[in-house]
Amino acid sequence: MKNVMFLNGPNANLYGLDRSGTYGSDSFPQIEAACMARAADLGFTLHFRQSNHEGVLVDWIQEARQSCDGILINAAGLTYTSVAILDALLAFDGPIIECHMSNIWKREPFRHHSFVSKAATGVVAGLGLRGYLLGLTAMAELMNEAAA
Repeated sequence: MKNVMFLNGPNANLYGLDRSGTYGSDSFPQIEAACMARAADLGFTLHFRQSNHEGVLVDWIQEARQSCDGILINAAGLTYTSVAILDALLAFDGPIIECHMSNIWKREPFRHHSFVSKAATGVVAGLGLRGYLLGLTAMAELMNEAAA
């Protein structure tokens, strides 16, 4: 069975609690449950993780090099600042999908540049939970294509 890591960066654990509604109303546990169910339907094991710490995310990306076939990542605020996450992703051989709950290009100008995108196979943004689920579906298709 294929293994996929879905990494979420700083403050993602607060989804659903943001009064502005930028990230939607789904709580982080609801998002995780929906993603785990979609991965099971798609036939792969999902390792869904969140950390507020850059080094922990880098460690998990390095761990994925040995144990996972693909990575989905929402590096959150670290998307725009972390060369360390970029370098770790560039060392990963499988498909990488960058996911964002909000449309980063409709937000503040500093969010318009993503270091993660340089390593990503593709990007899904602005669709909330639906985008996470689409990212999982795309990952399944990419892994199937690679296996064919």
